[in-house]
Amino acid sequence: MGTRLKFIVPESCNGKLLRDFLRTECEVTSTLLKSLKQADNGIMLNNERVTVIVRIHTGDNIELNLHEDTPDIKPVELPFKILYEDEHLLVAEKPPFMAVHPVHGHIDDTLANACAYHAEQMGEKWVFRAVNRLDRDTSGAVLIAKNAYSAPILTQSAKKKYIAVCEGIIEESGTVDKPIRLKEGHTIERETGEGGVYAVTHYKPIEISNGHTLAEFELETGRTHQIRVHMASIGHPLAGDDMYGGSLKYISRQALHCAQISFKHPVTKEAMIIQSDLPTEFYSILARNEK
Repeated sequence: MGTRLKFIVPESCNGKLLRDFLRTECEVTSTLLKSLKQADNGIMLNNERVTVIVRIHTGDNIELNLHEDTPDIKPVELPFKILYEDEHLLVAEKPPFMAVHPVHGHIDDTLANACAYHAEQMGEKWVFRAVNRLDRDTSGAVLIAKNAYSAPILTQSAKKKYIAVCEGIIEESGTVDKPIRLKEGHTIERETGEGGVYAVTHYKPIEISNGHTLAEFELETGRTHQIRVHMASIGHPLAGDDMYGGSLKYISRQALHCAQISFKHPVTKEAMIIQSDLPTEFYSILARNEK
């Protein structure tokens, strides 16, 4: 059984075409609307199958029946923490050293595999739709849509806050506005420079200790390695990020964590804020005693 969504027509939408109501008030995408129109009982008005060009009236009951997903990821039991979950979405806390999606070298040890196993245990069937993605070595919150209706709404509304341990002392908040490009001769490593894509990072120091700064980040853009590249470009690479000049002395991976994700719930429209606690190893870097 797929996802069933129900809506009641408010007085402000009396006399509207059903098609327009679904697009503007229910935020149904054109792609999903096409799929619903083709499905048996995909769109129901007061328990009757209708076309989308009928006019609706105050108090009408509209029901959308999304078809059941066919999961395409191998379920594997792997440890991860669930920060929030309901019928429409899941927020997972990805541990470091775990890829989000299966890639070469990591086919069945990813967050997608772990979520597929969780869904199977819950008796659910849904395709893994990650709204935000984290590098393999980055930890923290990952927002996952459980159906085709929720995915675009979550993608549009989601905002992330990151926390990182940077090398050196950062005393004031600031912004890095530098384009990012692929480094010549490399397939993964990036750098700032002309010809790159537009990228803007805002940072704010939270705590300074033992030659490092715990800082908070908000991104205007979502470029690959953006925080890592931008902070390295101003002389403050992330601790443990040896690709961009950070030292491995105190941590074996980049000290970067998605600490908060906020979004509009696709069905209730409630403003949601989900937090992910900082890894203890971040505090260990700041609290170490040098001799």
